[in-house]
Amino acid sequence: MATEASVLKSGSGPTNAQPHRDICAAALLLVATSAFVIWQNSQVAILWDLSYLLDTSWRIALGQAPYRDFPLVHAPLTFLIQAAIMRLAGRHYFLQIAYAALIGGLSSVIGWRIVFRVLREAHSAWLIAVLLAAPLVFLGVYSVYPHPIYDCDCALCLLVAIFMLQSLGTAETRQLGFWRGWTRPMLTGAAVVLPVFFKQNMGLPFLLAVVAGLVLLLAIRKFRKTASLETPDAATLAKVLAGIAVAMLAALALIRLTVGLDDYLQWTVRFAASRRLPGIAEMLGVYRQPSFAWTLPCVGCGVLLLLVPLARRLWARALAFCLLSAPFVGSLVFLFLDDDLDERADNLLALWPMLLLLAAVLALAELRKGILLSRLIPFFALAAIHGTFLSQQLWGSTYAIWPLLMVLIAQMIALLPASSGRLAVILAAVVSVTFLVCGGLYAAGHDRLNYAHIFDGPIQKAALPALRGIATRGPYLPDFEELVHFADREIPCADGILLLPGEEPFYFATGRRPQFPVQIFDQTTDPYSPQELFAAARKRNIQWVIVKTRLQSTDDPLPEREQTMALVAGEFALYKTLAGYDVYRRR
Repeated sequence: MATEASVLKSGSGPTNAQPHRDICAAALLLVATSAFVIWQNSQVAILWDLSYLLDTSWRIALGQAPYRDFPLVHAPLTFLIQAAIMRLAGRHYFLQIAYAALIGGLSSVIGWRIVFRVLREAHSAWLIAVLLAAPLVFLGVYSVYPHPIYDCDCALCLLVAIFMLQSLGTAETRQLGFWRGWTRPMLTGAAVVLPVFFKQNMGLPFLLAVVAGLVLLLAIRKFRKTASLETPDAATLAKVLAGIAVAMLAALALIRLTVGLDDYLQWTVRFAASRRLPGIAEMLGVYRQPSFAWTLPCVGCGVLLLLVPLARRLWARALAFCLLSAPFVGSLVFLFLDDDLDERADNLLALWPMLLLLAAVLALAELRKGILLSRLIPFFALAAIHGTFLSQQLWGSTYAIWPLLMVLIAQMIALLPASSGRLAVILAAVVSVTFLVCGGLYAAGHDRLNYAHIFDGPIQKAALPALRGIATRGPYLPDFEELVHFADREIPCADGILLLPGEEPFYFATGRRPQFPVQIFDQTTDPYSPQELFAAARKRNIQWVIVKTRLQSTDDPLPEREQTMALVAGEFALYKTLAGYDVYRRR
C-alpha cells in the first residue's frame, strides 16, 4: 500500500488503478440521490418553507433588494441563486426540483470522494468509502428535506471547502513556488468563506475553525525546522489565508455597495441572533442522552481493546468490533421493536451525539502524534456541525449535514490499527446497513417534516403553470389554487395584499409584486408587533388582508393571533370566505 509520502508525491491525493469503477460509483451515487430527491418532491411539499424561499427570491428577481427594501434574516446566496433561475427561465417550480436533485447528487459524490481521501491508507479504502457513502442516497443534503433551502446549499459548500483543503500540500502545489500557483490556494480560501453567505450559523464557525487551524499550521511551519509532507508549506498556507481575506473583504464591500453593510448585519446577525440563538443549556442538552448509559461504555471499551497489546489477538479484535458495532445494531433492532415513527427517528438521531463525542476524543488523541492539516479536518467538521445546532439544536438541524457525519466516521475508521483488516470493512458495512435501513425509513417517512400536517390520503398535484411539480397530501394545494383564481378575478394587480401568516408562495404563483416588506409571519422573520404591522399596512395602502384558516403547519406561526385578528376586524371587512381562506377588504 502506498505511503503518505508517495501519495503526496503523486501530486493529486489518493490514486486509483481502476478509474472506471470510480466513474460508475460516482454515476450511481449521483443518479440514485437525485432520483430520491425527485421522488421526495413528488410526495410532500411544505408550503410554509416554499413561501419563504420562492416569494423572497421572486422579490429579488423583480429588483427588490434584501436587507434594504425588505427584511431577510438569512444570508443571501440561496435566494440570489433562485432569483437568477427565475430571471433566466421564468417561474416554473420544476426548475427548483431539478436544482435540489442536482445539488443533492453532487453533494453525495463529493462526500464520497472526501471519505475516500480520508481512508486512503486503510485496508480496502475504496470499498469502505463506498459503504459509507451509500446511505447518502437517503441522507444526502437534499434527501431528508427535498426543497431548495440555505442549509442544504451551505452543506454542499462545506463539502467543497473540505475537499479543496484536502488537496493542499501536494508536490504539484509546492513546486510552483510562492509567486506562482496562486489559483488553487486562493480558490480554496474563497471556498472556505462561501458558506458564511449561505447560512451564517453553519459557515461562520467553520470559517473561524479553518482560519485558526491554518494560522496554527503556519506557525508550526515557520518555527519548526522539520515539517511533515502531509502539511502544506508556509507559502501555500499564506496564500489560502490571503484568499480568505480577499474573498471576505470583497463580499463585504459588495454588500456595502448594494444593500448596505449595516442593514445586512442588523438582519442577519443582530435580529437573527435575538430570535433564534439558543442558550448554553439548550446546546448542551443534545448530549444528555439516556442511551449514553450503554452506548458510551460499549464504544469506550471497544476503543480501549484495540489500543492494548491484546489487540493483536483475533478474539480481542473481534470483541472490540462487536462493541463498536453495538450502538448501530441496537438502532436496527429497535427499528423492529417499536412502531412509533417518532421514537424510531429519535433512536436514529441519538447516534449523533455519541459519534460526535467519540470523534472529538479520537481527533484530540491523534493530535499527540503531531498537528497536521489532515488531523485538523475533523475539528473543522465539528465546528460546522455544532454551528448548525444553533438553529434548532440536534433533532431539527441534522437534515443537511449527514455527509459531515460520514466524514467523521471515516476519520475514526482510518485510525483503526492496520491489523484490523477485514474487520474494519465489517464495521463499515454495519454502519452502512444501519443508516441505509433506518435513514431510508426516516427520510421516506418524512419524520423531519413533522412540523407540517402530512395526511395519508391521495397526493394532490398543483395545476397552476408556475407550481407544476409541487405535490402533497391534504387540501392545501386545492385551497391555494382556489385563492389564486379568486385573486386573478377580483383583486386588481395594483392593490396591496397582506397574507397572514403567509403560508403559501402566493407572489411566485401569481407573478404579482409584493408591496409589504414581510410576506411570512412568525417569531423568526416578523419584526412587527400587531400595532406596528397595521401601521405599516396603512402607510403602504394595503387594501386586502387574506387570512389562512386551514393551516398546514402543526403550530400556528402567527404571533399574537387574537390581537392581530382584532385589528383586522377594525380596519377591514370580510369580503369572501373560501375553502381555506378568509379574504378581507379595507373598509
